[in-house]
Amino acid sequence: MAGFKAPDFQDRAAASRAAKESALEKLRTKAPIDPEEQARLREVAAAKEAAAAEKSAARQLKLAEEKAERQAKKEAAAIANAPKPQKTAEEKKAERDAKYAARKARKK
Repeated sequence: MAGFKAPDFQDRAAASRAAKESALEKLRTKAPIDPEEQARLREVAAAKEAAAAEKSAARQLKLAEEKAERQAKKEAAAIANAPKPQKTAEEKKAERDAKYAARKARKK
């Protein structure tokens, strides 16, 4: 039994040329598409493109709404977690005095 002999460069180049010629011959013998069919195919492609654009626009709108909602939640959380304003010394003194007066009133 003879062993496998790898094709050399000339064999590979000849096979490539033959395949290329065969493909070109197929294209030459192929019947051209009639204009009505081309117009129909263009309409179908345009309809698909319009549907895809509409779907993309709806998706972009949904993403924008979700982003706005997340931003609103983030702002609400920032407001809720914002540090409380510090009371002035007079306000603190007034609270202490009110507690002290309430405690004294309970004791009486």
